[in-house]
Amino acid sequence: MFDTKIYQARRQALAKAMDGIGLFPASPPSPMNYEANQYGYVQDSCFAFYFGIPQPFLVGVIDFDSGETILFGDEPTLDDLIWLGSAMPLAEWAKRSGVDRVLRYSELAAWLEKNRRGRIVHYTPPFRGAVTIQLSQWLGVPVADIAQRASVPLVRAIVAQREIKSAEEIAEMEAALAVAAKMHATAMRLSRPGVMEHAVSGAIEGVARAADLMLAYPVIFSRSGEVLHNMTHGQRLVAGDVVINDSGAASHLGYASDITRTLPIGGRFNAKQRVCYELVLRAQRVAIDAARVGTPYLAVHKLAARTMIEGLIAEGLFRGDADAIVESGAYALCFQHGLGHQIGLDVHDMEALGEDLVGYDDTVKRSEQFGLRNLRLAKKLKAGMVVTVEPGLYFIPVLIDRWEAEGRHREFVNYDKVRGFLDVHGVRVEDDVLIADGSARVLGPGIPKEIGEVEAALSA
Repeated sequence: MFDTKIYQARRQALAKAMDGIGLFPASPPSPMNYEANQYGYVQDSCFAFYFGIPQPFLVGVIDFDSGETILFGDEPTLDDLIWLGSAMPLAEWAKRSGVDRVLRYSELAAWLEKNRRGRIVHYTPPFRGAVTIQLSQWLGVPVADIAQRASVPLVRAIVAQREIKSAEEIAEMEAALAVAAKMHATAMRLSRPGVMEHAVSGAIEGVARAADLMLAYPVIFSRSGEVLHNMTHGQRLVAGDVVINDSGAASHLGYASDITRTLPIGGRFNAKQRVCYELVLRAQRVAIDAARVGTPYLAVHKLAARTMIEGLIAEGLFRGDADAIVESGAYALCFQHGLGHQIGLDVHDMEALGEDLVGYDDTVKRSEQFGLRNLRLAKKLKAGMVVTVEPGLYFIPVLIDRWEAEGRHREFVNYDKVRGFLDVHGVRVEDDVLIADGSARVLGPGIPKEIGEVEAALSA
């Protein structure tokens, strides 16, 4: 946990922005296939941010009007101690979190009944069924209505607070990135012709586990890089392939890292792969340089797209004016996702609160255009935000075939030339970037991404 004063200050700042009562349930455990066989525990990020306790079966309450904070929970039972070993008393957890008092879990409903009269009870959108049921029982609201009654004012206040990262949070992310760098170094060392994808993805995960960390998200390691979130690992690596490795660790306090590198199997990019890789890397450099305070991330996304399209025009895959191609949406034939997202306690930070409330605001609304609608962050950048910058080029057969059959963007796209790049599959380069008052800073120890560096690592 961070220092007690950090959690107290966070809650006090939130209370100044709100009135009524705030409910913050901890995440319940997640069974694999029966109750006692559970996945590794991941705390709800809002509970973690305001209370810091890495335990389930707790509820934090903030009385926004009085400023009082209460932790509802129970002491470990004898069975808990027998099966799970010694456990910290709840009073000690409460002390470390700096809450005012502790009450039994079973007392929450009665406390709410007594204290909520005439006041709003605020909660964030639940993403776990068990929490939805708990909220329904505590508040006397039908289960089907719980999600739509989540508090938009609370979400907006949390987003405003959490999207600006403190020095302590940046240090946690740097610690996660130090392990992520070792994960990617391991992938570069092991990615050889004839090796199975699962052998490399398993070793990547092992690096995180050996550091006593969890993955920030399941490893994406695939020679089929055109499948954007490909989490299957059943193929054998072949000389001449490029492989996308998208993997990151979460720090001890849950802060994520999210890094992607594209690796040439056999140690060298071929001509078409090199063209695509250089365009993606150029777009990333341009985007990072443009990621300044006050700049809408939507504009940075379009700049990255235009940079790649200019190169693809030179290669004959597109024709016409680059800006017109970007505005029309034709570019999304090869760049289907957004440039990036915020990152912090969640790898897609605060996404459970509602993507539009996190990445958009009153100045910018989500587009319905194919590709652009996948942009998770579009609003103006602020000092202290941490965002991913992850341009990519992907050649997806079913998408190319469908667009050509429908006659989409024929004035801009040379479909025969695009189809000639199908064997490139996909290329992506991603880093985690801190937005500052001056230029943005790439976080972490540095992971090879220049062509010479990557080829040297794969040939060693």
